[in-house]
Amino acid sequence: MIDLNVYNSLQPKKGRLLITEPFLESEYFHRKVILLCEHNEEGTFGFVLNNYVDISLSQFEGLPEFDTRISMGGPVSTKNLYYIHTLGEKLPGSINIIGNLYAGGDFELLKDMISSNQVAHNQIRFFLGYSGWVEKQLEGELKNNSWLVTDIKSIDEIMNVDYNSIWEDYMQSMGGKYKAFAHFPKDASLN
Repeated sequence: MIDLNVYNSLQPKKGRLLITEPFLESEYFHRKVILLCEHNEEGTFGFVLNNYVDISLSQFEGLPEFDTRISMGGPVSTKNLYYIHTLGEKLPGSINIIGNLYAGGDFELLKDMISSNQVAHNQIRFFLGYSGWVEKQLEGELKNNSWLVTDIKSIDEIMNVDYNSIWEDYMQSMGGKYKAFAHFPKDASLN
């Protein structure tokens, strides 16, 4: 019999990913991958990478048309638009997450850069809302085996809004029973 619990050898930190265990039943987090943008003694926040909504960027006031997909970043502040990017210092006020991956920055300048075609499809990702945990909350969920923590394989993968199999691919890359988890049906009653 397969042990269905997940176990972590890595601790959460800025720039790592959280991967939900395969049987977590949650509107926002079922088979999701979350980029951790901050993790410290006060709490944690990040964005769900694979939970897309059918909204175009131009539906937000003042934003130009831009060919991208928007992800539901999590259940907190879902009326607010957030973004990660690889523009670095070209966007003042950006906060480095890891390597050449950044969050936020000068929004007015970003709009101008998008309007003048200075931003490529793979340089920015947008999110409605974010995922957040108060002090010690994530650690409690990790002890309950709700999440796996892993390192990012490639920032290019993180920035690719067409990468639909990210949860399955990261599960498979962990090998062993996690590889098997990637092939379990989403609805266990169908097994």
